[in-house]
Amino acid sequence: MPVTLSYPGVYIEEVPSGVRTIAGVATSITAFVGRALRGPVNQAVRVQSFAEFERIFGGLSATSGMSYAVQHFFLNGGGDALIVRVLHTGDGAAANNAVAATGATGGLDLAAANAGDWGNRIRATVDHNTRDAADTTLFNLIVQEMDGTGPSANVLATEAFRNVSVTPTAPRFVQTVLAAESTFVRATAVPNTRPAAASIFLTGGQDGIAPSAAEVQGVRANKTGLFALEDADLFNLLCIPPVEPSGNTAAAVYTAALAYCKERRAMLIVDPPTSLATPAAIVTDANNPAGFIAPLRDENAILYFPRVRVPDALQENRLATFAPCGVLAGVIARTDAQRGIWKAPAGQDATLVGVRELAYKMTDGENGQINPLGVNALRGFPVTGNVAWGARTLEGADRLASEWKYIPVRRLALFIEESLFRGTQWVVFEPNDEPLWAQIRLNVGAFMQDLFRQGAFQGSSPREAFFVRCDRTTTTQSDIDRGVVNIHVGFAPLKPAEFVVIRIQQIAGQTGA
Repeated sequence: MPVTLSYPGVYIEEVPSGVRTIAGVATSITAFVGRALRGPVNQAVRVQSFAEFERIFGGLSATSGMSYAVQHFFLNGGGDALIVRVLHTGDGAAANNAVAATGATGGLDLAAANAGDWGNRIRATVDHNTRDAADTTLFNLIVQEMDGTGPSANVLATEAFRNVSVTPTAPRFVQTVLAAESTFVRATAVPNTRPAAASIFLTGGQDGIAPSAAEVQGVRANKTGLFALEDADLFNLLCIPPVEPSGNTAAAVYTAALAYCKERRAMLIVDPPTSLATPAAIVTDANNPAGFIAPLRDENAILYFPRVRVPDALQENRLATFAPCGVLAGVIARTDAQRGIWKAPAGQDATLVGVRELAYKMTDGENGQINPLGVNALRGFPVTGNVAWGARTLEGADRLASEWKYIPVRRLALFIEESLFRGTQWVVFEPNDEPLWAQIRLNVGAFMQDLFRQGAFQGSSPREAFFVRCDRTTTTQSDIDRGVVNIHVGFAPLKPAEFVVIRIQQIAGQTGA
């Protein structure tokens, strides 16, 4: 800020440069919504490895399509996931938390931290070997996750809470300590004096039946189901695998998810239902206004066909058929990391790691039937193996002639939109005149120039690749009076070379000069 000139001498004044760096947002954070063995319910929990998913959500389950999709995601190069666990609730078949038998520890009532059969393997032990044996408000609580419920069960993990108190005003009040520090149990009732020394298993936990389509979709006002993602800052891809690995995700769930993805500038990866088991079935459905595909025709949706066959670790590694969304989300994340979001996640580099077979082996002719419909093929080739062999959005049917035909073009636009949305928040409430417009042009231009250097756009020069306009031509006096500043950004996207044509001419009967 300007200094006050009050005495003769030399003054130093720092002048702000006006440079405000716009950072690109993450591109391949993938949200998964579905059933899991354990873990927080209707909360978006970030995990960055399958080991972390196992620790929080219990790992693979034969009744959880999401658990396999998450495994496939990390196996194929994914690195960042948001997990939303959904439960069936509200009747006698609903999932329940395991609890400690009332009075078994002298009035200390415990419950598993979340619902599921897993809570029956929690053993709670109370002892009185505290720092002050004469203080009858203190006790130790040891909580262990076991691999079974019998006397020969082995310990998998242990949480120790020493010198906890039954006094609500104490710094280590047991109910407060468990709520803040334990991943296994919560205290639902606390006696006036320390509980009796005991060692017991929690009982009564059950997984319940599979959540319904309505429960997977959830209620926005309650932030349940897929709308638990309301509390997530950012996600780029959304996968809603079938609740049961061999089942289907309801079309209504996909419709709601697609509308939500458009709000959040994310892409929805759609799994083909089991009824669309052949290219011919795909063609018939795609041409049917009342079919599965028609309501999902959108630039923010991607459909891959067919399903994939992967060794199932829960079935002695025998091959089982799974929805492909987790595999392809991982391929997209891997491509982003290796080449950039502007590279189509398809071709010989887009290998499907862990996929031994495809549920349908497609010919070139059959591939040629579904590709013009905006459905991406998964193909198996000699030497190359199983790969993604299509890069279109569901808006990419030839008949629609959409500018958002290709996945990398649409995803790059969403990336730029989200980055600029976040990177220009400083503009709000600034004086709306030429100095501000110049700063906007400088900072947005620098961001676009950086993308150009990385090879994100067509053109041999920045002038050919992109433009940034913010001046009197974009923001009129009427706009200024209404408090509006208009920024126009355009770019020339790279489009994948979908068809490679090689012309061969035979030259016969000619002699050298």
